[in-house]
Amino acid sequence: MNRVARLVSLVVLMFASVATAMSDVAPGEPVMSTASRLFALLEIPFLVFCVVFAFLSARQLRGGVFGTGMTLMAWGFLVMGVGHLHMQMETHMGFNLFQTLFGPHGGQYAWFVALFATWTLSGMGFMRIYKASRGV
Repeated sequence: MNRVARLVSLVVLMFASVATAMSDVAPGEPVMSTASRLFALLEIPFLVFCVVFAFLSARQLRGGVFGTGMTLMAWGFLVMGVGHLHMQMETHMGFNLFQTLFGPHGGQYAWFVALFATWTLSGMGFMRIYKASRGV
């Protein structure tokens, strides 16, 4: 079995486990709380896979316009992954790292800077790859 088939099988098994867990919810119990916790647990490994493969792809491209673009995108995905991990910690554990480090107002500014960094890095990476693919 090739790697893609194994990855697809893993994804199917993960979603099957979520569906099974959702079917075990007692009547009257909110389904979203159970499902959102399970999907949150599934989100983190997929973000890790995306970041790892983004950096591996950038390394294989060995610099140049495509490699530089992919590297920028990989850094953007890494910042996004850390942001999603932060959101999951705040949602499910009640811990806000940005507010702890920077205070209530500084935490909001830090969150904005992280979002802006994600969008900027990813956008610059996509733009470089787009321009290179058009021969501009």
